[in-house]
Amino acid sequence: MTKLVIFGAGQTAEVAHFYFTNDSAFDVVAFTVNADYIAEDTLFGIPVVPFEDVAALYPPAEHEMFVAVTYTGLNKIRAQKLAEAKALGYTCPSYVSSKATVWPDLKHGENCLILEDNTIQPHVVIGDDVYLWSGNHIGHHTVIEDHVYIASHVVISGAVTVGEYSFIGVNATLRDNIRIGRENLIGAACLILKDTDERAVFKGQASQPAAITSDKLRRI
Repeated sequence: MTKLVIFGAGQTAEVAHFYFTNDSAFDVVAFTVNADYIAEDTLFGIPVVPFEDVAALYPPAEHEMFVAVTYTGLNKIRAQKLAEAKALGYTCPSYVSSKATVWPDLKHGENCLILEDNTIQPHVVIGDDVYLWSGNHIGHHTVIEDHVYIASHVVISGAVTVGEYSFIGVNATLRDNIRIGRENLIGAACLILKDTDERAVFKGQASQPAAITSDKLRRI
């Protein structure tokens, strides 16, 4: 089994550890974060080591590294840490769940995290460092550029391009044949029907509580 170091020690790193351990040919041997962020020296019984020392402790000639960082800063922190890992000489593998529906022509880059129940149709291209959380539909001929985070149950119709460093929230829907601009933030349950500008922000409409309380309802 290929030995793997995971950058990160938060919930995203814990999720990555679970999937790589239970559904891949990788053996996770360590976690790493910058020294100032180390709270405990082990996680799941595995060492947590300073990133400043990781190449000496776990040489890139013998180990690979997965960068498990969330969408903070519109994915730019994750992108930065990926660049730092590669500069040290690490190969950064991707994880594609055995429970995702994909076709043999799928093209994806490095450091991608594609979880269970994603349906990815033919002729899809996914760039580097793209996270697809669970249960999304990615339509045919779609291109997802680098450093994108797509939360759960997003529907992306056919022939959509998603610009780099974008975030798409839970239950958002993108119609076909549109381009999402670079660094977009598309909130939960948003409906996007046309091209968007760079750095556009779309907010979902939160449901408001009714004036009546649940114990006063006659029927549900």
